[in-house]
Amino acid sequence: MKNFKIKIPVVMAFITIISVCCSDLDENLEDRLTLQQVEEATAGETPDVSALLIESYGTLRNWHGPLNSFLGDQTGDEMIAPTRGGDWDDNGALRVLHQHTWDPDNNNIVSFFNALATGLFSAIDLLQFNPNPAQEAEARYIRAFYVFWLCDGWGQVPMREPGAPLSDIPTVMTSSEAINYVITELKAILPNLPDNVPPWQASKAAANALLAKAYLNKAVFESADRQTFTIGAEDMNSVITYCDAIINPGKYSLEANYFQNFTFDNGENSSELIFCTNNIAGVQSNSMRSNWMSTLHYNQTPSGWNGFTAMADFYNSFDATDTRRGVELPDLKATYGLRAGLLYGQQFNKDDVALKDRQGNPLFFTIESPIIVSGPNLEVSGVRIIKFIPPATFEDVPGNKFGFFRYSDVLLMKAEALLRTGNASGALTIVNELRAVRGAGALASLDEAALLAERGRELYVEGWRRNDLVRFGKFLEPWSDKAASDPKYLLFPFPSAQIVANPDLQQNPGY
Repeated sequence: MKNFKIKIPVVMAFITIISVCCSDLDENLEDRLTLQQVEEATAGETPDVSALLIESYGTLRNWHGPLNSFLGDQTGDEMIAPTRGGDWDDNGALRVLHQHTWDPDNNNIVSFFNALATGLFSAIDLLQFNPNPAQEAEARYIRAFYVFWLCDGWGQVPMREPGAPLSDIPTVMTSSEAINYVITELKAILPNLPDNVPPWQASKAAANALLAKAYLNKAVFESADRQTFTIGAEDMNSVITYCDAIINPGKYSLEANYFQNFTFDNGENSSELIFCTNNIAGVQSNSMRSNWMSTLHYNQTPSGWNGFTAMADFYNSFDATDTRRGVELPDLKATYGLRAGLLYGQQFNKDDVALKDRQGNPLFFTIESPIIVSGPNLEVSGVRIIKFIPPATFEDVPGNKFGFFRYSDVLLMKAEALLRTGNASGALTIVNELRAVRGAGALASLDEAALLAERGRELYVEGWRRNDLVRFGKFLEPWSDKAASDPKYLLFPFPSAQIVANPDLQQNPGY
């Protein structure tokens, strides 16, 4: 059987644009490949659905790194990409994300939308080729996963039916329709999803995690403005139900070593990963190395790009004993001279020699980091983030998996649902059990602010911060180098070319 592949022009045509990074597309394409056309083009052979499914999973690697971090974390209150002289300015493309002043043509927003829409189409397209029930369930999971993320960021979701002509303009689901679609789809496919599979494959646990996340955000996504909403007990009880479906069997547990969740072998050896990318060392990982390259200084090993830093208030929110803030890992120390976590203070190489910056000054990372840096701290301002651990080999194409759902997130979702239904003591018990494993002291009480802060400490640079801040009503508030935001920034704008191409798609208000 031939390894049939849907060509990029067909995949990208779902988006109805193609204004950036796509100059090689067939502009004369007027219709999509039908099953009959595929069979004719492949001498009567049907496509290899297994190969198409692998490629559909592979689309997750196209946005899990910098794009997910840019829009999920750079827009929040935990990290920042300072401009250092001429470094990292990028015409303000990252600065506007932090300060909530972006427009529809911001290249990071355009790229993120395109990556999500392409991934959505890959799953839709597979479904026209008669997959077996298990393959169909996995493809529908990927489709629901992408619908969730598009709904989260943009509200409206352009959608096609499998096999629909490319000349047909995609229909548009509202935010409320999209989140209810996700829930309905996941419930329908649950019986056909497997149990005991690697975390990079859709499973019952992955579906339960996405269902919990969908119900957690359902009231927000159904609101007209993402500001006025009431999170009801019925939805929170559903969150608890789907979290318990993951917790009660006992398959997952908290890692004693927090950073085992982010190592080169985390996909095989983390007890927390529920759903993740399938990065393969030396073969495929797309931008995974950017998780450490974007933050390390040029004179460190690996030699980085001296960019992203943790914000001071976030760094200061950790207990000194909290291993999530930082810990020495023997292998990481021996190979690179690095600590894991948030890097503050004088930095050393693997031989314990104190490093210097390019001006000959001590490479001493400060806690404070303004968004525009000048003066003696030009290269050293800001605490650096080493959460994903650089491997000793295949550093440029590492095998570290990016986890979309971890067990600790499930525990914190359940805690939030308990808190929102009046069971603060039950929520506090869960949070303190988590904190004990992470080496942090027990909290005496728990309210929404404390839970939001705990989610930040546990899930930093995993792409969830913007989602959390919106749900807790904090996304528009001021923080370091950011004034209070206009409510329009609760949603991202659609790329301008999308609005031109699809008359059914309405630009989000204010843009």
